[in-house]
Amino acid sequence: MSEERLDRLEMLAAEQERTIETLSGELAKQWETVERLERRLEALARRLVELEERTGADVPVTRPPHW
Repeated sequence: MSEERLDRLEMLAAEQERTIETLSGELAKQWETVERLERRLEALARRLVELEERTGADVPVTRPPHW
């Protein structure tokens, strides 16, 4: 294998390693964001259930007269 080809392969491997590290970091940040958003969604869902329970009687869902 020529020295030039070996150098090119080593540079390609190094670039791929950097890319993988970058993507891994971005994925970790996105996972943290997803977990944070899931916690907020769960809290909002609990609040909504509490508010619905406080309102008392259910409001019947009816079709508007024009249907």
